[in-house]
Amino acid sequence: MANMASKAAIRKEMKTILKSLSEDEIKRQSESVTQKLLRLPEYIKAKRISIFLSMRDEVDTQQLLQHSLRMKKECFIPHYFTSGPLMKMVKLRDLEDYNNLPRTAWNIKQPLDADDRPDALLTGGLDLILVPGLAFSKSGDRCGRGKAYYDTYLTKVSQEQEHPAITVALAFKEQILDYVPTDSHDFTIDHVIYPDD
Repeated sequence: MANMASKAAIRKEMKTILKSLSEDEIKRQSESVTQKLLRLPEYIKAKRISIFLSMRDEVDTQQLLQHSLRMKKECFIPHYFTSGPLMKMVKLRDLEDYNNLPRTAWNIKQPLDADDRPDALLTGGLDLILVPGLAFSKSGDRCGRGKAYYDTYLTKVSQEQEHPAITVALAFKEQILDYVPTDSHDFTIDHVIYPDD
């Protein structure tokens, strides 16, 4: 129960901090994080990757998406279901496909429920999964938004894939904390990428 209360406090504080970041600062830090990810050996080797489509208070992933498609990586994006913490990663064909995606009530681009797309776990799995969140420790502890979409999905990936997927969190420097409380269902992230400055 104490972890739940401290996670709630972290979420509230992080939302305030992230809301205060200027567009220029978001752009500057997003570019720094993007360049670091592009040099990560696991990203370079990955053929099938999941990329979250960023909201305003997250590291901008559009440049990563464009790069991945240019490099002929198979890109999968989240498809959230409002009925519970259910999410699958579905195929994104190209940039035109991305540009034509509708927006959800959360202002996130995603396919319509009726849009039947290849599911990553049913078509070969994922090599690398980019994971959003509100706060992270350098050792990979993560505090998400409290809906458990990613923790549930990462558990499913670990159970259904023969090879483990590498997880990478993308963070602003303000999101890095010395300590992030975790529970037994929380997934530890393999790499947390954030600006050095």
